[in-house]
Amino acid sequence: QVQLMESGGGSVQAGGSLRLSCAASGYTLGNYCMAWFRQASGKEREGIVRLDTDGTTRYADSVQGRFTSVQDKANNILYLEMNNLKPEDTAMYYCAADPWPRCPLEGSWNRLNYWGQGTQVSVSS
Repeated sequence: QVQLMESGGGSVQAGGSLRLSCAASGYTLGNYCMAWFRQASGKEREGIVRLDTDGTTRYADSVQGRFTSVQDKANNILYLEMNNLKPEDTAMYYCAADPWPRCPLEGSWNRLNYWGQGTQVSVSS
């Protein structure tokens, strides 16, 4: 049974950093595509990072250069390192996975099979 569990959210001031974790079970990291999404209150869910099974990682323009996502395959954990946080980064953050080679960040993202419960990130100015 595939399960994803995020942790690491919290409250920080603008310019600060946080590291989110997504602990995966039921499959081996790297065999499924993975992605990070976020959803601010009253807004649509936004895909921000995509990790393909071929090792490619892609970032949305909104986080490019500030966020980095890496896979710890030894411990089956996906990390999202967030630096230079801005108030507009405030949102619930989710990790997602699917047996597809590439997880869509737009369009058919709601067809991704596995989601974590989310972790809240709040950035104050």
